[in-house]
Amino acid sequence: MSVAEQSAEVPPEQRPDGGAYAYSVPADMHLLREFVADHPRLFVVTGAGCSTDSGIPDYRGADGEWKRKQPIELQPFMREESTRARYWARSLVGWRNFRSAAPNAAHEALAKLESAGRIGLLVTQNVDGLHQAAGSRRVIDLHGRLDRVICTSCRKTGSRTQWQARLEALNASWRGLHAPIAPDGDADLDGFNFSTFVVPDCPSCGGVVKPDVVFFGESVPPWRHTQATAALAKSDALLVVGSSLMVYSGYRYALTAARLGKPVAAVNLGRTRADHLLTLKLTALVGPTLQTLVA
Repeated sequence: MSVAEQSAEVPPEQRPDGGAYAYSVPADMHLLREFVADHPRLFVVTGAGCSTDSGIPDYRGADGEWKRKQPIELQPFMREESTRARYWARSLVGWRNFRSAAPNAAHEALAKLESAGRIGLLVTQNVDGLHQAAGSRRVIDLHGRLDRVICTSCRKTGSRTQWQARLEALNASWRGLHAPIAPDGDADLDGFNFSTFVVPDCPSCGGVVKPDVVFFGESVPPWRHTQATAALAKSDALLVVGSSLMVYSGYRYALTAARLGKPVAAVNLGRTRADHLLTLKLTALVGPTLQTLVA
């Protein structure tokens, strides 16, 4: 089958704003097909590039640099009431858009690969749950899930939807605000005064509640890494999708794969931290490329 014929099988991918991408099949698409065919049990690592077509912005540009301020860190969140108020105010506004995000072609293609028995485990650095919404089941949410909250004292977890209702009940004047969505369910509210924003305590123990995600300065729970490493050891190769791997928690799987002699391929629009380790790299739009792969 020619490259042109492969392209004709795939409908135009739509941007979140309703427009169509100008997409052409990468010239080395056949190499990605061969990589997947030659390595029937893949270990997949995904990042923000998987979810941008669902309307969730990413943090980094093509060269891996920050597009915006670095995400919130754990210690200021725990130590400062003002920081918690700022975080939850922005989250209250941003959650409405975040929770309505739907899986895109990248999520759906990876779910198809799993259902075909080609993925042993998918490790995502995203916190949006869109892989599971698309049908993937062998998933580790490396950095947690934003649809849950957790008390930092008693460790009781709860629904983000219920927490949203509490936030809105205590801060009725914030409910009607609209602002540009930012990564991880946040919203850009620069210039707002957060001093009057009320953050509820844990209803069980009065402790500090945070989203059930790994903040900067916080460690990934060891069991997640242990399970992921065990799955990587049983896999034939590593496929990186939509991630720069600039954060070590994801980059270490490329290091481990290389140490184990397993080939590493990547589909990503920009530079990755693991470029020197890659057997194959396609600098291409993630959704349409994976859609072509599984067509």
